[in-house]
Amino acid sequence: MESMDYKRSVRWNVGMIAVKRAAMTPDKAAIIFEDEPLPFKKLNDETNRVAHYLQHIGLKKGDRVAILALNCCEFLYLYFAVAKLGLILVPLNFRLVGPELAYQLNDSGARFLLFHDVFTGTIEPVKDEIPVDKDKFIYLKSLSEKAPDCPAWAKNFSDVVTRFPLDEPVPEEPVLLEDPLAIIYTSGVTGDPKGAVVNHVQTFFKIMNVSMGAMRGEDDVYLAQLPLFHSGGLFISLTPALATGQTMILRQGFDPAKFAEDIEKYKATTVFALTTMWRFILETGKLDEIDTSSVRTVLGGGERTPISLIEALKDRGLYMQQGFGQTENSAMMGLGRDDVIRKQGSIGKPGWFSDIRIQSPDGKRLPPGEVGEIVAVGPLVMSGYWNKPEMTKATLVDGVLHTGDLGYYDDEGYFYIVDRAKDMYRSGGENVYPAEVEKILYNHPNIQNIAIIGVADEKWGETGKAFVVLEKDGSLTREEMHQFLEGKAAKYKWPSHLELVESLPMTATGKIKKSELKKAHGVRLDR
Repeated sequence: MESMDYKRSVRWNVGMIAVKRAAMTPDKAAIIFEDEPLPFKKLNDETNRVAHYLQHIGLKKGDRVAILALNCCEFLYLYFAVAKLGLILVPLNFRLVGPELAYQLNDSGARFLLFHDVFTGTIEPVKDEIPVDKDKFIYLKSLSEKAPDCPAWAKNFSDVVTRFPLDEPVPEEPVLLEDPLAIIYTSGVTGDPKGAVVNHVQTFFKIMNVSMGAMRGEDDVYLAQLPLFHSGGLFISLTPALATGQTMILRQGFDPAKFAEDIEKYKATTVFALTTMWRFILETGKLDEIDTSSVRTVLGGGERTPISLIEALKDRGLYMQQGFGQTENSAMMGLGRDDVIRKQGSIGKPGWFSDIRIQSPDGKRLPPGEVGEIVAVGPLVMSGYWNKPEMTKATLVDGVLHTGDLGYYDDEGYFYIVDRAKDMYRSGGENVYPAEVEKILYNHPNIQNIAIIGVADEKWGETGKAFVVLEKDGSLTREEMHQFLEGKAAKYKWPSHLELVESLPMTATGKIKKSELKKAHGVRLDR
């Protein structure tokens, strides 16, 4: 018998989730958005309308399609439509300001932009500096009563989409599992964000990794209010929930009191909120007023989580399971419910489709208890960084993802993070890279040198502290620093603290020793 070549391209895509669910559970609510159910059949029908519209305006396989929106049903329609046609979704962080958005739109080469009305003022000043086609600015009405009307330079989503048919679109070119699905931007330590490319097959493996770890199905109700532009919101919450036939409770934005009330109202079985969000939820007192007995799984994390918060949730019957992932490799490991207290501080064990190890600088696998870099292999790992081959080569070495985080694992195989490499910190669940903000502040006429580190913050988990060496006869206040950052960096990136210093600790090669700053100012190095 002749040998056979089994390697072939598989024609399948993430848009089939909407197709299959419409056939299997057509009348079941896919999501309940602001208390209004959206059945799986309607989800697929509206997805098809959007897909036909995208074809009508000339978008082809591989074109980038951007969205700047709050959580909404239209986000889902665009996501699955893009998947069906082989386009590439570029979800934009709605907390960014105009120049930051312009960088990502230019870097990705997006031809199309769907934006919520509340972001009109952010897009208008940069609309002539970005590659979006002049006829492909699409305005979307939000729930805000004060938002501006559709500007003359955009088209109204509801006007242009409704006339298109509900039948399944036929892509001009086959969509394959290995084709790119999305570009998710993550802040760069050099100041320039990087676009992690996620393809269809990686997304299906994420679905399996998340679902097999939590063993959820059609009887589950999933409550999460993470923004859908986040990898955690789109790929770890929404996509696995819909693929497995769960009903997802979704609101336009996060309201801590309403989040708690929704647990009882919808008898949620899985709830997911970042550490800062859980802190706000606890502060409302609502968890002491509602019935949480329906909840089987509580997911959280996102930044350093104090033991007091874990204990406070446990006292209310909620065992928060932390995990670890990056935009480059989502949900690579997680902690089981029974280990929440026993293994406090652990990020858990690798998932079904993650092979994680601790590696020495010379590439050797380290034994339990020894600290090294956390590296990963497996089908969850990104394809690479968009248009950044050298950075891809440095991060993906022979198929191994170098996370840049230091950690170790114990004798039972549970992993722990020791330090965040490259000085990144998380504020309110958002990644903040000090170099990005330092790059802006270096342009301030009164600043000679600057270093920013993350410090503990009761409200946000962590926030920034800036150490500034002034120019001769220069002066600077925290308010003046913030004024300089206005319009140049999102507010969550602004350092909350400012300390003026005579000099900064430097290496022989002129690099700032941030480790010394952390030690001198009470920041733990073993976090």
